[in-house]
Amino acid sequence: MPDRELDIVLYGATGFVGALTAAHLSRHAGTDVRIALAGRSRPKLEALRVELGPSASSWELVAVDATDAPGLRALAERTRVLATTVGPYATHGKDVARACAESGTHYADLTGEVLFVRWSLDELDATARETGAAIVHACGFDSIPSDLGVLTTAQRVAADGEGALAETTLLVRSLRGGFSGGTIDSARQQAITARADAGARRVLSDPYALSPRRAEEPSSGRKRATGALDRLRRLVPVERDGATGRWTGPFVMASFNTRIVRLSNTLTDWSYGRDLRYREATDFGSGPMSPVLAGGMAVGLGGVLAGMAFRPTRALIDRFLPKPGEGPSPETQAAGRFRLDIRSTTTTGARYRTTVGADYDPGYGATAIMLGQTALALALDEGLPRRAGVCTPATALGEVLVERLRAQGFVFDVERNEPGPHEDARVGAGTDSQRNA
Repeated sequence: MPDRELDIVLYGATGFVGALTAAHLSRHAGTDVRIALAGRSRPKLEALRVELGPSASSWELVAVDATDAPGLRALAERTRVLATTVGPYATHGKDVARACAESGTHYADLTGEVLFVRWSLDELDATARETGAAIVHACGFDSIPSDLGVLTTAQRVAADGEGALAETTLLVRSLRGGFSGGTIDSARQQAITARADAGARRVLSDPYALSPRRAEEPSSGRKRATGALDRLRRLVPVERDGATGRWTGPFVMASFNTRIVRLSNTLTDWSYGRDLRYREATDFGSGPMSPVLAGGMAVGLGGVLAGMAFRPTRALIDRFLPKPGEGPSPETQAAGRFRLDIRSTTTTGARYRTTVGADYDPGYGATAIMLGQTALALALDEGLPRRAGVCTPATALGEVLVERLRAQGFVFDVERNEPGPHEDARVGAGTDSQRNA
């Protein structure tokens, strides 16, 4: 990349997560990194810079709207990296991403929108490859823990000479924190689009929707639900593992995260394994209330997502959900944490367990750190995979970002397991419909 006036532009800096990311950069970027804060309102940007203190006093401020394509292009041409928190990205992010792709500027966002990433692959990938820009999606809680967790597992398996990943399940063991209003608004807008557009519904129903080599992926991601029990499992995806007695239910972010992990596998020529079968679920334990809790999560989540597609029910649901730009108190954020376990069986039959976690609120504090460290890595670090075009965190940053996050207190620990007395190779396998959710 040619020299630019700026190293990092943080766009959407005055939003809730944007301000948290700006604060993280002010503490960890160092005085030599040239940073600018950008957004719609210059007075808000000025107030944020004052709030950040002396470390940010020299940062440039740029007022530009997400609909100002020439202004965004001019901004992108001045910086090495542009990180954006302005969503929903299908609504407010296309001109930003396009400006970066055309300018050869590395780009990072927090999208959890399958339709936006699919648009980016179709519209920007070829241009970004020509200019050398890395367009890196999903750089927050969706989907860095999943994406880098599976990457570190696959690397350990390869180093041990145990073949490739086969049956692989991410289980949410502990999750305390909230989802941002912006994330909820993204889900809302995607539900509205899907209801009106049959093509969008087809994309959202395809487990390999983000693959740029779709013809080389499995021809059918879902087994048709024929019997009453199969249809019930599809509607309420709750399972009890016969070996361990533990109940699992849906994870709200699985439909996006699983597609990002599969995209990472494809972009690296299926380096995780051609036989990778990946799913995500929430572990509800083995107590007497576990199936009730799992079923309640399934019904509640399904009801919210379905309700978002219809105007009357959407208006009711919106009364109880945070608005874009809103977030929890500092005290609530301080109590946040997450722990995820990734259970893998390899093609040789070896078994691995990877723990991913941090003592940060996943949707706010952890996400701000992940986006900030992504931007710093793209701007400053040697040893990146040097991939251009539309990327995932694993394929654009890989082990470099893992080490940066470990330095911030994140855990990515891989250990080899032997089956316990109540386990066998089927633990975590799930149903066909869950594996391909």
